[in-house]
Formats: sequence, structure tokens, C-alpha cells
Amino acid sequence: MSTQPSTETDRGWLGLNLSPSSLTRGVLFAGLLFMLGAALPGHMSYDSLAQLHEGRFATRNTWGPAMYAWLLGVFDGVVPGTGLYLVSSAALFFGSLSSLRGLRPAISWWGPIVAALLVFSPLAMIYQGVVWKDVFFANLAIAGFVGLAHLPRLWTRPGPRWLLLIAILLLFATASLVRQNGIIVVAVAAVVLGVLRRHDGWLRALAWCVCGFLAALLVAQALAVVAQPRSSGPDKASGIGIRIVQHYDLIGAMAHDSTYRLRHIEAANPNAAAAIRRGVAVYSPERVDFLERDPKLGPSLWPLPNSLVGAEWRDLILDHPKTYLAQRMAVFQWVFLTPKLDRCLPVFVGVDGPLALTSSLKIVGGQDPADIALANYATYFYGTPVFSHAFYAAIALIVIGLLLWRGDDADLAVAGLLTAALAFAASFFVISIACDYRYLYFLDLSAMAGLFYLALDPSLARRKSRSPAS
Repeated sequence: MSTQPSTETDRGWLGLNLSPSSLTRGVLFAGLLFMLGAALPGHMSYDSLAQLHEGRFATRNTWGPAMYAWLLGVFDGVVPGTGLYLVSSAALFFGSLSSLRGLRPAISWWGPIVAALLVFSPLAMIYQGVVWKDVFFANLAIAGFVGLAHLPRLWTRPGPRWLLLIAILLLFATASLVRQNGIIVVAVAAVVLGVLRRHDGWLRALAWCVCGFLAALLVAQALAVVAQPRSSGPDKASGIGIRIVQHYDLIGAMAHDSTYRLRHIEAANPNAAAAIRRGVAVYSPERVDFLERDPKLGPSLWPLPNSLVGAEWRDLILDHPKTYLAQRMAVFQWVFLTPKLDRCLPVFVGVDGPLALTSSLKIVGGQDPADIALANYATYFYGTPVFSHAFYAAIALIVIGLLLWRGDDADLAVAGLLTAALAFAASFFVISIACDYRYLYFLDLSAMAGLFYLALDPSLARRKSRSPAS
């Protein structure tokens, strides 16, 4: 079978259109339908149920992103449950992939082949059906960069150009609120916008970069105000998240260096310092949750002032960098390399949560036969590169190199997506508190999207990008 790009329409039995482009679109659409058929109304863990509850009743009971709970509530207000949300989220991803066909002058037969591999991957077939902010964030970010890839083609048409810019702005602003470290992706997207306008001169390119970033921040701020329930007061989720990381690092530092002392806390509250040191016995770089095995640890940590814990944490980073890096490296290895995959929640299917929570939402818990079949299907890929963040990071680096070599505007935008995914994954060196596989889902999905884009037109002939006049 030839894998050369083709713009011709190949007709087979019954006169069906079997061009690579149409077949690629058909494979993606069939994959979307199959995934929805197996997942609807959506796989929901405790986090999913708690955030749906927050969105439906306009409350704040968790420290998850208020924006994600609010969005679930918006979809739930139209059609109760998560079915409409799930269809919209998955359609955003699969539709973005399908639109990439319009960016290439010709589509290779590799396109439908890689599309089939993608839709049959458990990372698409199962994960796209899970109601998790990590999945929605990945879909938003990928759609935003795909929009940037389309932007140069519309630049000479002011109406479509500004409509697309507004859509891109909303996608990235929402993404920055759905994941606490999503601002990294917004920053990379702003740089890509500047690069796409490089033909206008570096001053105007820089202006587009800076203005794009500031506009995303302003829109995100406005959305954050809308998403935060008025009855709950200011959002404290970020502060709680930072405290958890600080607790984890301080106890981890003592686990890695028995001579390390909590100088500030010992001076202010010796009893609390002694209780915290005993937490070393339950510490694990696998996840912070193990600290809950010591019932006295939390009551000793949380009453301490933020300023005191913050000073102790800064002292660890600045005065004991080797100990801090040892702690962070141990935790990052778990989330990036997942050395014991089965302990890092590689997949989730069905509905699982407290009876009181599922009852209040009128959702039936448990797993049906389709859920069990999906879970069994995923196990065939355990121990393979399909469940390896390092593998997808390598793919991302290779595809970035090839796209930068080819170098047209759409290539640069997709390379920006992969760069953002790598930077996002790297940020977990600082903030990771557990090895759950979903935390780096954006990296994996972006690498697959980048590989799919390259497969649509694998020619590496360098093209001179021409930017339309402003």
C-alpha cells in the first residue's frame, strides 16, 4: 500500500470515497462514537462526584478548581448528569484532531492508520470517558494550539481571524483555571502567537505575545470570579494546595536526611515539630496520602501559621538544596516513570464514591459489564510504552525536531503544543504529590496528537512560511 500523500479521491466498492482524508475523518468519528457508547454517562471517581456536587449546588467542599466544578454545573443545568459535558469535551478533542487535515496540502495514508491506533489506545478510548479535570484540561489546551495552527490561514480575513482569536483566548483562559499549573501552557501559547507574527517584525511580534498573555490572564480572572460561588467567599484552593506541597516536602526532607531539622517550627512549637518528625515513619514518595496513616500528623501541621510553614519551606529550598532536590526527585520519578503502574491508578471506570454523595446526585454507583470490559482491555497495555510518560516525552521531542525542521506556521504551532506539554510535565517536579497516571495525561495526549499531525503529511521538505499581510 502506498503511503504517499494524495489529493486524489480513491473510489472503491459501491463508489465509496476512500481518500486518506475522508477515511481519517471517518476513523476519528467512529472512535468518538465508540468511546461515547462505552462510557456514557461518564466514568466518575470521588473527585468527579464531589465536583459535580459543587457545580450543581453552588458550594465549595473540596480544594479542586472552582472553574471545573462550575462548568460541570453549567452542563448539568442543561441535561442533568455528566453526559452532555462528556460529549462536548470529547468532541472538542476529536474535532480538533480532525481539523488538522485542513492544514496540510495533501494527506498521507499514514493518517488513517495512526488515527486508528490513537482511537484504540486506552488513553483515548477510556480516558476520554472519565470525568476528570485532567482530561478536560488536555482537550482545552490541544484545541487552543490547534486554533493557533489555523490562525495564519485566516489572518487576512478580520472577521474569522478575531472570532478564532476570541475562541483561542477562552480555551486557554479556561484551561489555566481547570489545572492549577495550566498557566504554563498559556505562556507557551503566547510565545507561539508571537512567533506566528514574526514576519511583522520583532516589536509587533513581541506585542502580540505580551498582549495575548495579558488578555488570557484578564479573561481567566473574570471567569474565576464567575465560577466562585458567592456563598463560599474567596477561593482558598491554591493556598491549600501549596500547604500540602510544603508539608510533603518538609517531611520528605527529614526522610531523606535524618539530620535535617525544622529550625523555625522547633523554635515556635517544639511539640508540633516532634509530631511532624514522627511523620517520617509513614512517608512515601509514591503519594502524600500515606501521611494520613498517622492520625496526629494533620492536627499538628494545619494549625501552624502559613508564614511559619512558608519560612521553613523556603529555608529547605535555599539552605538545603540537595535535600530538597532529593525529595523532589524521588516524588517526580514516581509520577513520571510510574515504576509500579498498578499503584498509580492507570485507568478508572464506572462510578465510585460514598453512597451519600451518589444518592444526593441521583447517580447509581458501581461498574457495568462494559466498564469491566474496558478495564480488562487496558490491562493488555500495562507494561508497554502505551502507559509510559517517558515514551511520550521522547515522541514529543522527536516530533518537535521534525516539525521545526519543516518549519511552516502550522508546524510551529503544533511544536508549541508539544513544548507546552513537556513544560507542563516538568512543572510536576516542583508540585507533584502523587503518582496518579492522569496527572501527566496532557503530555501523552499531546504527543499522540503531534504524531498524528505529522502522519497526515510525513514529508519533511522544508517550506518557506509566508505570512499574509496584516
